[in-house]
Amino acid sequence: MDVSGWVWAATAVFVVGLIFFDFFAHVRTPHAPTFKESARWSIFYIVLALVFGVVVGMVWGWGPGTEYFAGYITEKSLSVDNLFVFLIIMTKFAVPREYQQKVLLVGVVIALILRTVFILAGAAAIEQFSWVFYIFGGFLVYTAVKLAREHHDAQHPDPREERDGIAVRLFKRLVPTVDEYHGDRLTVRIDGKRFFTPMLVVMIAIGSTDVLFALDSIPAIYGLTEEPYIVFTANAFALLGLRQLYFLIGGLLERLIYLSQGLAVILGFIGLKLVLHALHVNELPFINNGEPVEWAPEIPTWLSLTVILGTLVVATVLSLLKTRSDASIASKTKS
Repeated sequence: MDVSGWVWAATAVFVVGLIFFDFFAHVRTPHAPTFKESARWSIFYIVLALVFGVVVGMVWGWGPGTEYFAGYITEKSLSVDNLFVFLIIMTKFAVPREYQQKVLLVGVVIALILRTVFILAGAAAIEQFSWVFYIFGGFLVYTAVKLAREHHDAQHPDPREERDGIAVRLFKRLVPTVDEYHGDRLTVRIDGKRFFTPMLVVMIAIGSTDVLFALDSIPAIYGLTEEPYIVFTANAFALLGLRQLYFLIGGLLERLIYLSQGLAVILGFIGLKLVLHALHVNELPFINNGEPVEWAPEIPTWLSLTVILGTLVVATVLSLLKTRSDASIASKTKS
């Protein structure tokens, strides 16, 4: 897949333009978005991402097009899981609902910057060292096992998640802060002295948290495609609609009780795919004398896309059936 420099530049300008549009059209004037507004713009960004995938398929072929769709769906799924943490952070800092859009948009910008750095670093590492696939694959399998044991509860978060992160603790230690919100302002002057408000602190909390998210998402998508352009665009389009998705499915998050297990299956599958690919292109001298392992199969992208979609559907259906059953039993018990 040959992507020219002007295509990269045009794509970057388009993404930045969408962020500016989002700010001036929705975020600049603080308000709590309605369900109708969130649904309308969530559909817009999803359709935009799908249309872009069709363009990729028509211009570069349906091999890269399928890789893009698999990557986009994976990144979108992981971003839904990230919303649990965002919800916990918003609750912990008691961010007024009308100001949450600004926090999320800044979080998206920070995420795009950080992930672009990770994407470029990952591409450079893969180009120079094929054994990086072993590291990516092993890390994803480890993450899958860890994720399978997690249980998200937005109403009663884990006490370990209540502590400030390192970045937030360091920020509070180095600069003066106040505990009260002053509209959506980041700083406020009190008695002639400048203080930082919780708005800035919560932005730092969400931005620093995304570093951990990137450690999962970037190796995961590199397990589906080695093309940096697809990795970048799939991440960008998955993140662009994250703000609207937060308000659209905020109540539904509590019902997706098996989402972590579903994502664990997806990450475990991609991790296995990466390890098999690493064996297929092996250069490590202590594995098969430095020769490629011929019996290691290459998992096709269409199979990856099928597994990802199938797992998400099963996890969602089982989650909704389980929560409905629990609600029914609870109502019968009360009566």
